[in-house]
Amino acid sequence: MTASTYVQQYAPVPTALDALPALPQEFTGRADDLAFILGVLDPDRPGDGPAVAVLSGWGGVGKTTLAYAAGHAAQQRDWFTGVLLVDLRGYDPHPAQAEDALEALLRSLGVRPEHLPPPGAGREVLYRSQLNVRQAAGERLLVVADNASALAQVQPLLPPGHHGMLVTSRDGLPGLGRMRTVNRLQPDDAITLLQAALKSNNPDDARVEEDPGAAERVVLACGCLPLALQITAALLAQDPGQPLSERAEALSQAADVLDGLSDGERSLRAMFDQSLDRLSLQEQDLFRLLSLNPGPDIATPAAAVLAGQPQPATERLLGRLAASHLIERNPAARGRWQMHDLLRAYANEQAETVKARGRDPRRRYDQARTRLINHYTEHAQAADTHFHPPGSLPVSSRFSDREQALAWFDAERENLIATAHTTPQAGLSLGFALGAYLSWRRRLQDLVVVCSLALDACRTLNDPHNEASAWNNLGNALRQLRRFDEALNAHQTDLNHCQQTDDTHGQAGAWNNLGNTLQELRRYDKAHEAHQTALTLFQQTGDTHGQAGAWNNLGNTLQELRRYDKALHAHETARTLFQHTDDTHGKAVARNNLGTAYRGLGRFEEAVAAGRQAVEMLVAAEDWFRTGEAWGELATTLTAASADPAQVRDAWNESATAYTRAGADEEAAASRAHTDSTKIPEEQLPVAACPPSEESSSGAGTGAGA
Repeated sequence: MTASTYVQQYAPVPTALDALPALPQEFTGRADDLAFILGVLDPDRPGDGPAVAVLSGWGGVGKTTLAYAAGHAAQQRDWFTGVLLVDLRGYDPHPAQAEDALEALLRSLGVRPEHLPPPGAGREVLYRSQLNVRQAAGERLLVVADNASALAQVQPLLPPGHHGMLVTSRDGLPGLGRMRTVNRLQPDDAITLLQAALKSNNPDDARVEEDPGAAERVVLACGCLPLALQITAALLAQDPGQPLSERAEALSQAADVLDGLSDGERSLRAMFDQSLDRLSLQEQDLFRLLSLNPGPDIATPAAAVLAGQPQPATERLLGRLAASHLIERNPAARGRWQMHDLLRAYANEQAETVKARGRDPRRRYDQARTRLINHYTEHAQAADTHFHPPGSLPVSSRFSDREQALAWFDAERENLIATAHTTPQAGLSLGFALGAYLSWRRRLQDLVVVCSLALDACRTLNDPHNEASAWNNLGNALRQLRRFDEALNAHQTDLNHCQQTDDTHGQAGAWNNLGNTLQELRRYDKAHEAHQTALTLFQQTGDTHGQAGAWNNLGNTLQELRRYDKALHAHETARTLFQHTDDTHGKAVARNNLGTAYRGLGRFEEAVAAGRQAVEMLVAAEDWFRTGEAWGELATTLTAASADPAQVRDAWNESATAYTRAGADEEAAASRAHTDSTKIPEEQLPVAACPPSEESSSGAGTGAGA
């Protein structure tokens, strides 16, 4: 089977057979890629390496058109006297072989059929000698080997000397030359492509200009993939009355998106089929299994759990899938892999096809999904143990310390939240396991979501014990979002559940958090009563840490009531009890609140000292949100003490910096707004700004795992 070939000559020579195809009108958005390719092909480039560029990327991303564009750009610079183009059809059922490509190239170079050597090494020798003759005559040719699928197809075609070469492939082909991955377009460029493609069919087509929002939804649904956009433009051209909003709505249906990306001649699904068919059975199986991961990317250990294979073997398979551009390495995190939405839809289709073959394949996929859910749940529960006061939970050895647990949570957050939506058991376990972390990172909207999922799961699973804890945690999340009335209802419901089950410790926690919410609602007398009740109940249960938190919150309420002497005693007691429980973080919070009590008493020197100690301790704990509040408290104290305005500004700046690190943008902006002020009216001075000590419920013990 021969390979199709074309040659473009820019001088009058007899071997010129054809020209590079003209670029489509809608070609756009490849300036960086073109600059890279031209840097490789430039005859004046530094170094003596071969002028060979390899463009790889998944099917439909626009590699071939980019190669044509580079050829045209090189022509305009007079870098080449001719361009040879050969289509290797690497993903067809019968790809072109190297000897076929060599025959086509030799014919294009003017070799008569009777002078062609038989298939084998002789053809490669003649090909190189022909190119050497051209170079000696002052010619420089560019060879474009399009749609290669294997090194063996391309290596014999590498030109000698000063000639250049471009290779396109859906696979990475290392060892040929400079490699460049061609990625999807940016959304703005994708919209430009869609608009140009529509106008190439009808210059009066103004649908993109008339509804830019719908145009953006269309290109995002197409994954900003040039082939998908061209197919969509063709379908829109066939139906000129169809609004872009209607097409966007049709493409947004995940189950049917690939059906909507076929115009009868071109099909995204068919192109994906070609890539998948070239993989081994193990690689195909892992590709399908990856669609079961509910989140946006997956780490190698999780993929190994999903596949039910050792991690080294799974990593090799993942590398092969990435080389085929069916998945991508996450550029921001080594050892993590991601899949484009259109490929995910295709992988899910493939998995459903396999599951439809019978009960055994369905059971195998269900087992893989369960393994993955258990993996996420067990690791999250282990990481969570590093976010609770010392002695309250056994600390898991799965993570060496809180820093490692935090890094794992940060990497897996989106996967964990997505997994919490999969089953009631996962929602229950992860709803509890993620609470402390999400609060620490100030991911408060996510916190409300997972707390609500845990509550729904308790009702579904008829779990009244954990339901009380779920109400408690939801109340804390709502209070942090300043949804105080809803938080009050949640804590009152929690209290009712605990009273009905005679759960004294649960009642203590409910009263504690009820008091915190009442304080936010400025119902200080009721808050004082609630904290006193919580303290009494914690004393009855012998919970020293709970008592410390209740004393701390009681002190905050006493400050609001301007009873500073009693507040000072409460915070000193809290600090002592936190010290007994070896809770460094609790001591830092109590120390900060001591500073505000000293300030209320006009004991500014002690207030400043306590504030600086609190900041130092909170920085060491890397609790950036509370660090921001502690710096704000210190700035307020310095203002009240008539300190140097520069010190006040520095404190507010430190507050803003800490808030920014915590992701608390509104609070950071408020602190920055204070930096230009050196005097704050007394009535505006905040009191007890450090958050109250919450009584969180871990709930969902190991028996509730997925």
